[in-house]
Amino acid sequence: MFTRLRNRILLLNMALTSVLILLAFTSIYLLNRSGLLEKNMEKLNAVAFDAYTVSSPAAGEVLDMPGEAAIGQVQVIRERLSTEYALSFSVDVDANGNIIKVHSLIDMPQEAYSEAVKAAWGLGDASTIKIGDKIWQYQIAYPDLSLSIFDGESGELISSETDTYRISFLDITESMGYLRRLLITFALAAVIMLAATLGISLFFANRAINPLAEAWEKQKQFIADASHELKTPLSAIYANYDMVLMNQEETVASQAKWFTYMKAGMDRMSGLIRDLLDLARVESEARPPRRAAFDISEKLRGIMRAMEAAANEKGISVLEAMEPGILLHSDAELVQRVFAVLYENAIQYTDANGQIEVTVKRVKKRVACTVKNTGKGIAPQDLPKVFDRFYRADAARSGQGGGYGLGLAIARQTIETLGGKLTAQSAEGTTSFTFTLEE
Repeated sequence: MFTRLRNRILLLNMALTSVLILLAFTSIYLLNRSGLLEKNMEKLNAVAFDAYTVSSPAAGEVLDMPGEAAIGQVQVIRERLSTEYALSFSVDVDANGNIIKVHSLIDMPQEAYSEAVKAAWGLGDASTIKIGDKIWQYQIAYPDLSLSIFDGESGELISSETDTYRISFLDITESMGYLRRLLITFALAAVIMLAATLGISLFFANRAINPLAEAWEKQKQFIADASHELKTPLSAIYANYDMVLMNQEETVASQAKWFTYMKAGMDRMSGLIRDLLDLARVESEARPPRRAAFDISEKLRGIMRAMEAAANEKGISVLEAMEPGILLHSDAELVQRVFAVLYENAIQYTDANGQIEVTVKRVKKRVACTVKNTGKGIAPQDLPKVFDRFYRADAARSGQGGGYGLGLAIARQTIETLGGKLTAQSAEGTTSFTFTLEE
């Protein structure tokens, strides 16, 4: 279930990222392409304009250009085009596409001019053609833009031909190469970004899903453990109830032991339900902390005096190391509950004639309270589990019974609600629990 949820999150994230990358790179590419084509068109228009004001044919070079143009003598004029458009040329043709004049600043084979004119004349209008390894953009000036040729020395009009077409060519190989390189760069960048996004998304998706999966597993385990804990006293109650029914002729006094067992089972269920309610109340923060200043040492000594008989019964010696006059601004009732859980556990798991040490001291701007007891201790592999719900302390501590495995879970949640932290440490022979709170 959580794997499918993670995959859906990844798929949605990758789809959104892909769309954003596609839109961003496409927009940048189209803007670059539009600007480049516009600039090339401006150059091409300038080439056509410069060619319309060329010098007289007498100032040019006469070349023989055989081909389908069927013109024996073609003038190639090379002296008026701007050097900014060196890789460009213009060709004047008649209505049949036959070459009349070539205006060029570059040396090209005669066949190249004929090939360029033939390709452009066949396609018409403005487009691009490829000749050899060069890409040329061209446009055709139609008769409504009449061709006027002036004498280069006198400036007199030699001729004005309205049936002559002019085809202007501009080398855009570099521009197209730039756009191609830009496209390849964007494609590689998109692949790298998508791969990085996939890795990052997978990392954070796992970090987001894992706590949910763990919470789900803990919830299932909690339900199973609670059901088991409730089932045990219920089974005992039913068994003793059946025994009473089997001996209905007996008096209540003669069957007192069965009723005693039933009462013990009901008390166990009542205690478990109370602990479950306390845990639910703390986790939901149904009761907000009532913060007020109090002497923490005095409050904890009251809990210790109330449990003094239980400690004396096992011959446990209790050592106090409490700094006097420490005022803690917190909820005194909740702090006492936490300490009562820790101190009761210490008495329960301390060996006979063992020792408990209670320490309260300031650590910078915090107050630390430690309950340390002698005993077998907690195995290293079990130590991280002591705050889990229904963790059975007796599984790690000498097989001693008692409790429902909820006390430490409630204590930790309570301390966290108060803004503090509860930790556990254990070594061979000693175990200690410490909670810290802001003063």
